Amino acid sequence: MLQLHYYPSNASMAPHIVLETLGVPFELKLVDRTRAAHKAAEYLRMNPNGLIPVLVDGDLVMYEAAAICLHLADIHPQAALAPQPGTAERAQFYKWLMWMTNTVQATLIVYFYPERWADTPEAMAQVKAHAEAKVGTMLDQLEAELARHGQPYLLGDSFGVADAYALMLCRWTRGFARPARSLPQLGAYLQRLLALPAVQRVFAREELAQPWV
Repeated sequence: MLQLHYYPSNASMAPHIVLETLGVPFELKLVDRTRAAHKAAEYLRMNPNGLIPVLVDGDLVMYEAAAICLHLADIHPQAALAPQPGTAERAQFYKWLMWMTNTVQATLIVYFYPERWADTPEAMAQVKAHAEAKVGTMLDQLEAELARHGQPYLLGDSFGVADAYALMLCRWTRGFARPARSLPQLGAYLQRLLALPAVQRVFAREELAQPWV
């Protein structure tokens, strides 16, 4: 059985949503960050980066949330959570997923962990402010894309991996002065995602408090 090593509201959320959407059997394995379980020797054997999540699929052990989502979509093509390989639609999917993980997520990490880039409280506050402003321009980009095509989901008329990832990242902005939910297109989009049964099951299983985004 598939095993997802997770912590609530961490980068494991997107793979968790994908798994719930697929409806396949899987086991959730809590990695208790409050006790530094992600830095324990047993966990580091699975992911030497000491980061969450990890997916165990038989003898295959994977880390990196976007890679896990891609793997799950590829081994369950009947679910159509990603466009067919070799198509223009697949290329657009790659573009958005890589942008979200390499650009948006990376900047959010700067926001949440400014001490990694600065030493004094003043400098950390400045780093955090700059990161929040930068993510704001990325939210505008998502807003513009949704307005451009007028479809219910990021890549068109059906839910997929890209939406699971976007929901996770948009949730992380809920403490911003201008969170994703405050933008008209993004706000409506997030409400559509939150209404999906698979998403509701994930938020319930991770025991997340309101507001969800």
